[in-house]
Amino acid sequence: MSHFDSNLPAAIGKVAVLLGGRSAEREISILSGGGVLGALRARGVDAHAFDPAERDLVELRREGFARCFVALHGRHGEDGTVQGALELLGIPYTGSGVMASSVAMDKVMTKRLWQADGLPTPRFVRLAADQQSPEQVAAVPEVLGLPLIVKPPREGSSIGVTKVAKAGQMHDAVALAVRYDADVLCEEFIEGEEVTCAVLGQGLDAHALPVVRIAAPGGAYDYQNKYFTDDVQYHCPSGLPEAEEREIQRLSLAAYRTLGCRGWGRADLMIRAGDRRPFLLEMNTSPGMTSHSLVPMSARAAGIDYESLCLRVLATAALDTEAAALVVAGPGAAASLQGWMAL
Repeated sequence: MSHFDSNLPAAIGKVAVLLGGRSAEREISILSGGGVLGALRARGVDAHAFDPAERDLVELRREGFARCFVALHGRHGEDGTVQGALELLGIPYTGSGVMASSVAMDKVMTKRLWQADGLPTPRFVRLAADQQSPEQVAAVPEVLGLPLIVKPPREGSSIGVTKVAKAGQMHDAVALAVRYDADVLCEEFIEGEEVTCAVLGQGLDAHALPVVRIAAPGGAYDYQNKYFTDDVQYHCPSGLPEAEEREIQRLSLAAYRTLGCRGWGRADLMIRAGDRRPFLLEMNTSPGMTSHSLVPMSARAAGIDYESLCLRVLATAALDTEAAALVVAGPGAAASLQGWMAL
């Protein structure tokens, strides 16, 4: 253990690992949070589990928590709501701030911002709650072609997602998506390889970790395969040509910065088989930390073990105003606070 590691627990005080919550991803959040909790305790951090679905966030201040590790996924955890509450409580937290969390949680808004910055993302049609008549739903394949993807724009973990191969499947796909969100995102299907790229840090200090290439049975990288089977193959190092790896890392960093993310995140992309062009799908601002999760896998390939990764993320905990001050001050401003993070 390094000099900085040994001093870290005393320096950061009491830590709440926020897990569970009320979203459709509660089960995965409990797994992620449990892993983080064990890792932090193993390194001597005074860490405690805290489930916002069971306890009022005001108790964080009453019980003297110095900072929070946000291991919540989905709504009321990854969408800026908890981040806003922690801002009001004055308790620094991991991950992106209020605005970046809120925007990244909404895949339609995310795609609009990426498009505005010239970043490649699949073509899409948004069906708002008042745009879901049978005629409007049936018209989508005429715009995007088939197959296409139908999903709720503000959920994660492939919840409510359908790959539509025939126009007749559109009605059922939209009906499934609206169980989770009033709006529906219909997206051009990119045939090819799925990859993901984690990012650590903020602003000009942010850097991309090694790319993970995902090979799911039948191309079905769905909720079950993501978390509860061992059928998916993950390749890290990715095995991609060096130029492709670098381009995916470049795009992931650009996507992260465009959204104003900080702390950590993970971009999901598809590489189109026909021309090897990568397309950005979404940005996760509170990535999974389960045994099947991809950020720990990527970090491991970069020489960062799970416990060290959790400590690194925890060290970036901040409030929006603090994070903005670090960006204005420049890369050296955080050196004394985060020097222990160096490899």
